[in-house]
Amino acid sequence: MSSLNRRGVPARAGLIVRLLGCVSILALSAPFATNAAEAPTTSEPVMEEITVTGMRLADKKALQMKQKAGNIIEAIVADDVGKLPDQNVAEAVKRLPGISVANDQGEGRYVIIRGTSPNLANVTLNNQTTAAPEPDARQVKLDDIPSAMIGSVEVIKSLTPDLDANAIAGQININTVSAFDRNKFFATARGSVGHYELNEKRPVGVDATIGDVFGENRQYGLVLSANYDQRPIRSENLQGSSNWNTIGGYAVPDDFRPREYNLTRKRLGTVANFDWNVSDSTRLYLRTAYDEFKDSETRDQFRVEIPTTITNQTATSGSFKARGTRYVRKREEDDNTVTANLGGKFELAVGTLDLDATYTRAVKKDPLRSEWQFRTGSNAFTATYDLTDTIYQVTPADAAYNPALYSARSVSYDHRKAEENLYQARADYKLPVDLGDESFVKVGAKYLSRHKANDRDYATYDASGFTLASAVVGAGRGTFDGRFPMDPRVSYDDAEAYVASHAGTLKYNLSGSLANALANDYRVTEDISAGYVMASLNWDRLTLIPGVRVEHTSGDFKAKVIAPTSTVNQDYNSFGGKSYTDWFPGINAQFDLMQGVVLRGAVTTAIGRPNYADLPPYITIDTGAATVARGNPHLEPLKSTNYDLAAEYYLPSQGILSVGLFRKDIDNPIYSEAVTVTNGSFGGVSLAKALVTTPRNAASGMVEGIELNASTQATFLPSPFDGFGVSGNLTLTRSEASGVFGRTGKVPMFNQSKRVASAQVYYEKDGFLARVAYSYRSAYLDTVGTSRDTDIYTASNGQLDARIAYDVSSHFQVYLEGANLTDAHWQRYIGTSNKLVETERYGAAFKTGFQYKY
Repeated sequence: MSSLNRRGVPARAGLIVRLLGCVSILALSAPFATNAAEAPTTSEPVMEEITVTGMRLADKKALQMKQKAGNIIEAIVADDVGKLPDQNVAEAVKRLPGISVANDQGEGRYVIIRGTSPNLANVTLNNQTTAAPEPDARQVKLDDIPSAMIGSVEVIKSLTPDLDANAIAGQININTVSAFDRNKFFATARGSVGHYELNEKRPVGVDATIGDVFGENRQYGLVLSANYDQRPIRSENLQGSSNWNTIGGYAVPDDFRPREYNLTRKRLGTVANFDWNVSDSTRLYLRTAYDEFKDSETRDQFRVEIPTTITNQTATSGSFKARGTRYVRKREEDDNTVTANLGGKFELAVGTLDLDATYTRAVKKDPLRSEWQFRTGSNAFTATYDLTDTIYQVTPADAAYNPALYSARSVSYDHRKAEENLYQARADYKLPVDLGDESFVKVGAKYLSRHKANDRDYATYDASGFTLASAVVGAGRGTFDGRFPMDPRVSYDDAEAYVASHAGTLKYNLSGSLANALANDYRVTEDISAGYVMASLNWDRLTLIPGVRVEHTSGDFKAKVIAPTSTVNQDYNSFGGKSYTDWFPGINAQFDLMQGVVLRGAVTTAIGRPNYADLPPYITIDTGAATVARGNPHLEPLKSTNYDLAAEYYLPSQGILSVGLFRKDIDNPIYSEAVTVTNGSFGGVSLAKALVTTPRNAASGMVEGIELNASTQATFLPSPFDGFGVSGNLTLTRSEASGVFGRTGKVPMFNQSKRVASAQVYYEKDGFLARVAYSYRSAYLDTVGTSRDTDIYTASNGQLDARIAYDVSSHFQVYLEGANLTDAHWQRYIGTSNKLVETERYGAAFKTGFQYKY
């Protein structure tokens, strides 16, 4: 619960006010103090040479990357990452135009480009495809990659033929640092300690990078980088209901589940990059990276089921007789990704040859994912509900807090491992041509082999013979500022100890174990052979990049179908495969209209391959619920034609004004089909009536929108005002898909927010830095229902962050930063925003630390 200070202001609000106050004071008073000390003694105008350093230099480099690119990109560079509380790659890019993120436990995890699903974005590390540790999808977790390891990040919005076509959303390329980027000795170090509002615990983090060029002819370059951070996180969650019943003429939820998460996240990352300039014409490199993510979590949950019989009902309230369930879940997660990238650049007698070979492995393990459940009998206590607020209230009677009423019901032990191995090699040859200015033709080939596997060992037991009174623990606090009491809680250790010393309290549930242990196992092998030809034709003010790419895809899938004779050790018994070849023509155009004004246009094509878990021919059957879920090895890949137009004006004062229009016409978007089948047979099991769910291709989809972007640094103003700057962007998008099963008309595409925006105000001068930023995205579709009333959306979200820093010397900086200062919630709803499905809060986070650079 938030405490109050002596003036009656919540402590969190006081911290926010102080931080923003520091930002304002530093931004306003520091420059005037500097100006007073340096004021000229004459009224003659003084011409001052402006030296661009620090984050302004980072902004300048990012704008140069964007301006020089032959296609449409956004970019950030290393110093740009540290100017706000960005903990990882996803958070570092979320303020770029058209970019939003999907969060996990309050941290950015997946990048959404122009409202298109992260599953349709290609993530590369040093221009090579990276593996995805997630078991179900192709989206790459970017919270595993710390921001301290970034040299630069490019978000590529219009593809060229030398890039993988598997990027309907676009490509996110993460570059680590090479010693020859600096061409001299350099070293950086950073350390921090913080404060989390909800649990008053302290996250810590350290990182260090060192690099140099050496050798008799300074032909060798080496960079070593490492980072570690530990974050003790608490979040408060309320699971509402995805099934709102109409009772007495009013909408009433059927569920209420307050949850509390307590977890510790640890990240470790290392980079080792070696470069060897063998000669003026030959350069070799070895780039290696290792990222490790560990998550140790306890989740407490109290559930009250709301029946359809309501008394004393009004439009927003009612009474009922309830059943209660209390849970505790222990979860350990251990992810790691390793990448080794060996290559070289060879200046031949005619042209340039680039060769590269890369191995990447991503592993996600859940060595422990176990949950205990204790439940009362039906109608065990009375309760009331109040729907006045979106975060609605259920208030049970005192009997709901009696641990003796909760009988042990079940325990499950879940162990999961997902692994992806990528083997890739490519060759690119660039030949200068005597046409225009520095024009060239480029041809190349790439081979990529992906091996994805998911294995799950699951055992569930029916429990009996004891109550929660034998395994109870109380933390003495509720969630959401005390609104939802969580006690009595289940002690996981005490429950485990009780069954260990009391034989016969657990009974193995074979059917429940089989259904989860086998149906989630799969193997997918995907081989992609690609080739391309393109040109970059450069005249005085016009650049054209036409070309075509071809990719042949061959996939093999394995799954396990559960039969009456199945055992938990069953081998794969269901197989499928699919092969196809696709051509991807495209053209990018750039025209320098006048000094600083660039016009761009592009027509490109791309592909989106189905998620791994949708392809294997599995069949999962729940005879009790009469439901069947099936994979679909016959899914077609998504294909898109992409149109882009942009106008960019690069300001003399170092900034940009730009507008961009885009549209993606997408064939074969994938949605889930649910149909009722009578007298069907599934995996040898006959069902008189079953609801069968299968991923299938819909007819078509479309995403279109406009991007507006503006940033300026007020270097044209006299001192001290030349330290100010502002930036902001707004993306307006709409999308639709037709032919979605069970729906008439059109529905939105997944993850597409109609509005995405960010804004920053900052001051940087004479060693002082103050920056405040706000990022916002509107709601987006998460799950398609049978009608608009049952579509589930992730609600809109806006986050305020701030940072102040001071350069003690040219090498040493101290800083204070705050993230999520307004305690923005993550929330989902069904149909309309007042029908809560889930909400989660994280509180504000504060951090202070130092940065050293040499």
